[in-house]
Amino acid sequence: MLKIGILGAGHLGKIHLKLANQSNKYELIGFYDPNSENAKKVEAEFGYKSFDTISELIDAVDVVDIVTPTLSHYECAKEAIKTGKHIFLEKPIANSVEEAEEIIQLAKEYNVKGQVGHVERFNPAFKSVKDKIQNPMFIETHRLAEFNPRGTDVPVVLDLMIHDIDAILSVVKSKVKEIHASGVAVISDSPDIANARIEFENGCVANITSSRISLKNMRKSRFFQKDAYISVDYLEKNCEVVKMKDAPEKPGEWDMILQNAEGVRKQIYFDNPDVPPNNAILDELESFANAINNNTTPIVTLEDGTEALRIAYQIIDAFKK
Repeated sequence: MLKIGILGAGHLGKIHLKLANQSNKYELIGFYDPNSENAKKVEAEFGYKSFDTISELIDAVDVVDIVTPTLSHYECAKEAIKTGKHIFLEKPIANSVEEAEEIIQLAKEYNVKGQVGHVERFNPAFKSVKDKIQNPMFIETHRLAEFNPRGTDVPVVLDLMIHDIDAILSVVKSKVKEIHASGVAVISDSPDIANARIEFENGCVANITSSRISLKNMRKSRFFQKDAYISVDYLEKNCEVVKMKDAPEKPGEWDMILQNAEGVRKQIYFDNPDVPPNNAILDELESFANAINNNTTPIVTLEDGTEALRIAYQIIDAFKK
């Protein structure tokens, strides 16, 4: 079992602590939180060992799980990597693309593995259809959340939209050609609602909307490709796959048939996969353990996290235009 330590014991950090403690792939050594009052509270309530310094925790483990505010990701990652420890970094990977690129270089130099916590890649609905998403040409996503003061220190693009950016980049195998975007600050000092149109070199277009001031929560993506429509509901954890094929000469009574202006007839049918339940955060942590133990590439690499961050900042820059 790999020895793991958690940096940060806030809301998400406590979830990581609980799941690492449950996992049969990790031995939870303990955690570090700079807020001594919170550290004592977490240690007393859950029994996890609290370390006095970051260095002491890093020295005691094989894997450092960094669940700290984004501003501190780079420094935490740098210290862990230089001690030869593998790193799991919550999203976004760092506060800037430059910091993220340096993390990549350090990981290569010290021969350690890194994974970024883009948890929607492990959402059971997305996992169930990812292999069916092939050469999508139009993508539409809505990620809407009710207002929560936690996270409003960064634009909604880095808080929410980056989840969809990463998922889209994982299925569109083409470089980004152009980005148009707009964002509006309503409650916070940074944009609370944003829309981006990403055009790829292969002709694919992704239209992404994110809001943290909505009256209800929604996390949906729709993928359109030749002869197929694929819908993913990340919140409800279900998906729908609608496909088309050449219509039979003699359709059945219940067959759904479409005929276009040229007289071409297509049959519509459903190809919905099973969606086995899972805990996405536990899955991403354990997939990282597998990558370390088997010396394979993590599912969400440091490069993936950096590219998602790069596009996120290009969207934020597009607001100003």
